[in-house]
Amino acid sequence: MVRFSTRTFLLEHLQFFTSLVKFMRNPCVDAGLIPPLVQMLNCKDQEVLLQTGRALGNICYDSHTLQSQLINMGVIPTLVKLLGIHCQNAALTEMCLVAFGNLAELESSKEQFAYTNIAEELVKLFKKQVEHDKKEMIFEVLAPLAENDVIKLQLVEAGLVECLLEIVQKTVDSDKEDDVAELKTASDLMVLLLLGDESMQKLFEGGKGSVFQRVLSWIPSNSHQLQLAGALAIANFARNDGNCIHMVDNGIVQKLMDLLDRHVEDGNVTVQHAALSALRNLAIPVVNKAKMLSAGVAEAVLKFLRSEMPPVQFKLLGTLRMLIDAQAEAAEQLGKNAKLVERLVEWCEAKDHAGVMGESNRLLSALIRHSKSRDVIRTIVQSGGIKHLVTMATSEHVIMQNEALVALALIAALELVTAEKDLENAQLVQILYRLLSDDRSAPEIKYNSMVLVCALIGSESLQKEVQNMAFLEVVSKLRSHENKTVAQQASLTEQRLAVES
Repeated sequence: MVRFSTRTFLLEHLQFFTSLVKFMRNPCVDAGLIPPLVQMLNCKDQEVLLQTGRALGNICYDSHTLQSQLINMGVIPTLVKLLGIHCQNAALTEMCLVAFGNLAELESSKEQFAYTNIAEELVKLFKKQVEHDKKEMIFEVLAPLAENDVIKLQLVEAGLVECLLEIVQKTVDSDKEDDVAELKTASDLMVLLLLGDESMQKLFEGGKGSVFQRVLSWIPSNSHQLQLAGALAIANFARNDGNCIHMVDNGIVQKLMDLLDRHVEDGNVTVQHAALSALRNLAIPVVNKAKMLSAGVAEAVLKFLRSEMPPVQFKLLGTLRMLIDAQAEAAEQLGKNAKLVERLVEWCEAKDHAGVMGESNRLLSALIRHSKSRDVIRTIVQSGGIKHLVTMATSEHVIMQNEALVALALIAALELVTAEKDLENAQLVQILYRLLSDDRSAPEIKYNSMVLVCALIGSESLQKEVQNMAFLEVVSKLRSHENKTVAQQASLTEQRLAVES
């Protein structure tokens, strides 16, 4: 490294390098400029530190490779230390924040940041800021860092949440552009902090936490941004059964239904999506389903059947599917709703939206599986839903295949005559033959396929199809299957096919 005889000479060279690297980055890197610059970050001279930081910033700007190199050379702990020591120096502070903003985007940096006291330093710095631009700069560092669960908890423990709640309180009624932007950033960051399990539980405090209570007050707000953040926060709090049960018992469902009600006609799509996400999560614990159905959640959700927005459709379907799980009466009521079933059949063809298509199929199957109702099956047959259940049996997801096969077995057992033509047209027998012949089919798929074959031979036309294919041969091989349940069902199926042949 070149030895500089005077401070002035050193600063002049650093300024020169800072400008030079903007236009000649690769030659500077190839000449080995990075290691000596990194070494200079240990200097005590604030002006030297500033120029060094700027030079490094220019070298690594927009280059993940060079940023990774800096991270591997240990600049993160050094810069965090500098921020703590020189927090009174505005220019140096800004330099550190710009560096953090660039480095924090890299996943490898987050692990290093987690071993420093960055959370404490940033919150301390944030509390001092008055100007919107300065707060915005800190927010830009906090957002990528808060994606890391360890740092989320550190930020909560450092008191960031209190800062965010204060900003929300100050800006909620303002229509100034800066205040509106700050409200959005603060409430979005709050939701992000709740994505970590530990940070979320710390703030929930058994449902008694002041933060949880404040977030609840956002839901009836007149600000769409706060309604959205409030609903998303509830969806995040509702990530374990204990929290869900507590919230349902304490009236959160009515608040979310009231919020949805405000957004039925030309409502805010993001708020609809967030409120439905929260209701879906709350409906997961078994004890909550009946309570939520009694509160009228299914009816509230059905108001959004007309929605043309795939994210809303997806959450609507997921919420209904969670609600009817093992709730026979509700499944029957919804399954006899021709408008709902027709919409599901329509969405089963939404090839541009795989999530909506998958959830529609799963709800169609769930209506049959949980209701075990002939009326529901007839409604689904009349609406043209059978072919979608048959297609679902060929899904790449075993859980969906299985759900389809169980629903089809119930159709065959309860309403075979009604569904016979549709099952034939959808080539169900050929599909079952493929599933049983395929060595990659999961044991439960083989088992349920054989149960379904036994049910189908109650139909003359479908029985002929079964007889025309080598089912006996395939099934006899399965008698020696390593899975005992599959082997037993193979013996039963073989006997049944032999009798009918």
